Amino acid sequence: MSVSEMAHEVVDVAGEVHGAGPEGLSGAAPDVRRVLLVWDAPNLDMGLGAILGGRPTAAYRPRFDALGRWLLARTSELSVGSAQRVEPEATVFTNIAPGTADVVRPWVEALRNVGYAVFAKPKVDDDSDVDADMLGHIALRRRGAGLAGIMVASADGQAFREPLEEIAASGIPVQVLGFREHASWAVASDTLDFIDLEDIPGVFREPLPRVSLDSLPDEGAWLQPFRPLSALSASRSAQGVA
Repeated sequence: MSVSEMAHEVVDVAGEVHGAGPEGLSGAAPDVRRVLLVWDAPNLDMGLGAILGGRPTAAYRPRFDALGRWLLARTSELSVGSAQRVEPEATVFTNIAPGTADVVRPWVEALRNVGYAVFAKPKVDDDSDVDADMLGHIALRRRGAGLAGIMVASADGQAFREPLEEIAASGIPVQVLGFREHASWAVASDTLDFIDLEDIPGVFREPLPRVSLDSLPDEGAWLQPFRPLSALSASRSAQGVA
């Protein structure tokens, strides 16, 4: 079953659980159009880890309060001239691996305290990702009064490229947020607007240590390993790597 087919099942289930209208999840009136932000936490965590070469310290963790202020400003722009009320809505989608609930709980509670909804799903196997849940959420929000705009923070072109291009073709402003190194499909798109997360004011406290092979400094640059070489001795999957 494709991600899109799974998304149709998810939106049907969501409609049954939360009510037939899109107001079910947040209690908003059905005539409210939304500026929707969807954050793909597993995908962006992986991208950020690749840039940093490891887990981010506090200086390199995204600041969701700054992102929220940016979303409010974007909502204000998109609401100009609208006959309907336009409101922002932001949701972070994440997986919770076994045994990590106590570690992740403060982050989830901080997000909710800022004003983000969180969709958390147990990570029980490789098929436990949240792609279909994000697509189902987007489809649900397009019902009723619909969307005034949408931002998807992810580099997952396989899951999002086709659905987002279809939404953009319908006249809804679509922006993809992420890291340009990992989202070439969005950077090069003629219909999608790409915004690098580091270009949003205040999202990162310190500049990310980014090195692009396309724009190396004249003196060269060190590219640190993503993990220690000794990890090879404990990894069966590394056998036979050329």
